[in-house]
Amino acid sequence: MEYRRMGKTGLQLSVLSYGSWVTFSKQVDDSGSERLMSVAYDSGINFFDNAEVYEGGRSEEMMGRVLSKKNWDRTSYCVSSKVFFGIHGKENKPNQSGLSRKHITEACNQALKRLQVDYLDLFFCHRPDRDSSMEEIVWSMNILIQQGKILYWGTSEWSAAEIMEAHAVAKELSLIGPAMEQPQYNLFERAKMEHDYYTIFRNVGMGTTTWSPLASGLLTGKYNHGVPDGSRLALENYSWLKDRLMQDDKLEKVRQLNNIAIDLGTSVGTLSIAWCIRNPNVTTTILGATKVQQLTENLKALEIYPKLTLEIMTQIDEIMGNKPPMA
Repeated sequence: MEYRRMGKTGLQLSVLSYGSWVTFSKQVDDSGSERLMSVAYDSGINFFDNAEVYEGGRSEEMMGRVLSKKNWDRTSYCVSSKVFFGIHGKENKPNQSGLSRKHITEACNQALKRLQVDYLDLFFCHRPDRDSSMEEIVWSMNILIQQGKILYWGTSEWSAAEIMEAHAVAKELSLIGPAMEQPQYNLFERAKMEHDYYTIFRNVGMGTTTWSPLASGLLTGKYNHGVPDGSRLALENYSWLKDRLMQDDKLEKVRQLNNIAIDLGTSVGTLSIAWCIRNPNVTTTILGATKVQQLTENLKALEIYPKLTLEIMTQIDEIMGNKPPMA
């Protein structure tokens, strides 16, 4: 396993990590989650990602049961949660979502209970909240740091301008700004990582815990001939994701990428993950495998990404046709 420093912090995260979005409590039961997290941990993965909104808190509860049962040395792994959406979905009452100090504080306390840990290594603002002032958000996160409930705070799917505003407020108040961002990053989603955040990487320093390296499975090639039963896009209430991904031009690009993968002696999915971690601004890429075989295949990206020469990267760019301009 390779480990990278998270931006300008001293924290080191495994370049591949494991997350529970959709998977835990939706596709995987307790025994499955234990097997997957055990393989991940034994392979050197030291970061496990979660959020309050994932299955209304049940994903965190499931991960917490695994962490409690395995009783790994707490200093050997990092765990995260995220705050914004709440756990009740459309049934949220006032203050049960967003980034008010009340919800940030209560969401953190609830995540600690569900995950059965004394502190969160990483705590993310899952989306920006235009109803809460940046001063309130920054102060709330710093109070949690002072209380020892979180070690680092960050953002997820924030714009570059919003991240820089948070840093400006933190500097003005002599507080700690966001240390990391969690954006989607894969061969189809490149703008934020390769363009929008460019000046932040260069001038401020920021870690990234990128998600969906396989575009919810599209980049594995398994959807090239339809949606298999039991796959993520076949799940109830995920038709919005299916409509976004199942497009003929995207499927054709996946087929062309497969030719490059074959030349490298690997799968298109492993190639896609390797492409993500070849970006030095990626601290860690979060995997979401539902089967041990999938996870072990994903981990082979560690062997493939050093083989991605400039020539191969150019071939990939030509297939995708979406390389963002430099900032």
